[in-house]
Amino acid sequence: MSRELMWLTLTVALTGLLWIPYILDRVIVRGLIGSMANPSRNDKPQSAWAQRLYFAHTNAVENLVIFAPLVLILDAQGVSTPTTAIACATYFWARVAHAAVYTMGIPVLRTLAFTVGFAAQVVMFLAIFGKA
Repeated sequence: MSRELMWLTLTVALTGLLWIPYILDRVIVRGLIGSMANPSRNDKPQSAWAQRLYFAHTNAVENLVIFAPLVLILDAQGVSTPTTAIACATYFWARVAHAAVYTMGIPVLRTLAFTVGFAAQVVMFLAIFGKA
């Protein structure tokens, strides 16, 4: 497995697990039966941190749709360089930071973490065309 595919796998795992804490909060706030009911505008709101983590998770899913194909295209082309490996690792750690600072409610750092992840995607895109 290439380093890029390893970072993709870790990113998929992270994205796949981000929902667990906010669902646990939902169970605590609304009870087990209430958390399994259909959503309603009358539902008791979740904790602020859980609401922010929900949005961080949604953002992670939206960005995985970009990151995964970039990694798979690089792999299909047989491109694996120190630059692409670092870009993939940077993307993963930027997503970890994004989820953490978003959950903590730190807006400027959240934006910076997102931007670092986006820049890593740009590097991968350029590598596909031999420009990085």
